[in-house]
Amino acid sequence: MDKILIVDDELNMRLVLEAMLKKEGYGVATASDGLEALQMLKSGPFAAVITDLKMPRMDGMALLDRLGGEYPDLPVIIITAHGTVATAVEALKKGALDYITKPFELDEIKNIVAKAVKTGNLKKNEFLMTPEDIERAGIIGDSRAMQEMFDAIKRVAPTTTTVLITGETGTGKELVAEAIHRNSPRKNNPLIKINCAAIAESLMESELFGHEKGSFTGAAITKPGKFELAHKGTMFLDEVAEIPREMQVKLLRVLQEQEFERIGGLKTIKVDVRFIAATNKNLTQSVAEGSFREDLFYRLNVFPINVPPLRERTEDISVLADYFIQKFNQKLGLAVTGMDRAVMDMLLESRWPGNIRELENLIERMMLMASTSVITPAEVPQEFKDELEINSLTSGEFGERPLKDFMRAHIEEVEKQMIIKYLEDLDGNVTKAAKQMGLSRKGLQLKMIKYNLRKGS
Repeated sequence: MDKILIVDDELNMRLVLEAMLKKEGYGVATASDGLEALQMLKSGPFAAVITDLKMPRMDGMALLDRLGGEYPDLPVIIITAHGTVATAVEALKKGALDYITKPFELDEIKNIVAKAVKTGNLKKNEFLMTPEDIERAGIIGDSRAMQEMFDAIKRVAPTTTTVLITGETGTGKELVAEAIHRNSPRKNNPLIKINCAAIAESLMESELFGHEKGSFTGAAITKPGKFELAHKGTMFLDEVAEIPREMQVKLLRVLQEQEFERIGGLKTIKVDVRFIAATNKNLTQSVAEGSFREDLFYRLNVFPINVPPLRERTEDISVLADYFIQKFNQKLGLAVTGMDRAVMDMLLESRWPGNIRELENLIERMMLMASTSVITPAEVPQEFKDELEINSLTSGEFGERPLKDFMRAHIEEVEKQMIIKYLEDLDGNVTKAAKQMGLSRKGLQLKMIKYNLRKGS
């Protein structure tokens, strides 16, 4: 059960929100101000935070600052009776996912919370670091492929040119977008991020363009869209291939004309926005199949940047491993100093279908299992060893990649069906299923996301 933390100094508001969210199947905890919320967050994982802006002791903006540093992957929704574009921009700049203004409708809360939970689940699987971690916006790597990518970022960042970032899942496309923004003249203005895969199709237009009060059922107030909030800044459209085709023509107009109308509005709103898009799909193929507009593709693909997969930059694996060991030592209170040479050899042999995300998850798992200060082959998961064996069988003169893909697909299908069976037998209890399967709860959750087995999917 996804758990939501409600932070508001008004008891009635806490009770109303708690009742609404429990009816939707969420677990709920409440706090009366930011300081109490920080204490509550120590008690266990939360899927999202809903917080008022005006509160005693620690208000919503101050809480946002703390959450950004201590819980960077936790989606935050602002609720306020003082909703203005300026307030919304400031909250989004500080890291809020969205905002909602009192009075509000049940459907509005339900949709925004569902989006927050889905975004949070996606974000937990992203390779994200704060700018303070290392230089180059948190991107690690000194291989030739990465140097070429850094050169491309350096060339395009100072301009207003639209950028299309491509690359496999888990390669760090969002980091590239952040690097472009932070090295641009717009770095002190908002970087508004939209994960197009996390927004329900019926809400996409309102999310991007905003709406006027009364323009549709549940539109209790006038609300600016993300394009409006990104004025003078940068808009990052992640998973852009997921935008419905009927919305693509409207997006094309904003790209070309820098203007739009809110839903139900007559006034044309002009903006100054720099666009960056990202996708793990082959948009050329999507154009050929008819699911993506050709004119929109060419408008986005002005300056393409491809993020190389980890298998094409294996010389970066050792430095990435060192970084993750340091990161999890600090995060988990461990004292791992390194890994056995045999383990590093295994890492270098892998094809890394999950890229940096897969490497990060693997190292965290091995560190938790390590009985000494050095990670040994005993801590390497059996499924990872099995994958290496498949690779070795299909990499010789008699081996062909299609055979490897065939074997992997069947292994994954068996694993998926096993997870479904355990969850069915245990009435969807993830904790019990993970224990019986010999996995951590987080490990099982990651596999559920991989196979699209999350609740509500």
